[in-house]
Amino acid sequence: MNGMNRRLLLSALVLAPSGCGSLLPTGGSPPKLYTLTPATDVAGGPAIRSQLLVDVPVSAAALDTERIALSRSANTIDYYAEAAWTDWAPLMIQSLLVQSFENSGRITAIGRESLALRADYVLRPELRHFEAEYHDAPAPNAHVAVGVKLVKMPDRAIVAQRNFEASAPAAANQMTAIVESFDKALHEVMRQIVDWTLATVR
Repeated sequence: MNGMNRRLLLSALVLAPSGCGSLLPTGGSPPKLYTLTPATDVAGGPAIRSQLLVDVPVSAAALDTERIALSRSANTIDYYAEAAWTDWAPLMIQSLLVQSFENSGRITAIGRESLALRADYVLRPELRHFEAEYHDAPAPNAHVAVGVKLVKMPDRAIVAQRNFEASAPAAANQMTAIVESFDKALHEVMRQIVDWTLATVR
């Protein structure tokens, strides 16, 4: 191959399109940050006078991250490229749970778990699913599952426990639509957690 042909070939490779944009990790540019919102349409009911603290959810290492997880099979976890939550997922969910309890208007003493605060009950969540599942579909379902234990203080006895789960389909395989589906699924789970916790405490 002469010098002219080699230069033309290299130019063609440089200018060749890289293909369709991928949501899978590619590296390079910093991620765009996304956040979720607390539940606001929590069912009403009598006020609760007990003091409640919400612990940071425990989770598997794959979900203990600020990266947005996706799954294409029951045995795989991956992460979206150039997209991340504004905080580590367990910390973000703890904050949203506290705000959801506040939005219920039914409990006046609610906060994050802290050694400096006294509580009648502590809610200990476990984040079991928080990923977008494809399962051979062009757009994913956001799958959220949170197990909770209600602990009576100060004897630290588990008085009740339950698992809450919801899924919501994304309207398109685009990050904005995927984040909206996470928001819908998480809202449903948080509404259920708030209702169940306050009913159990009462």
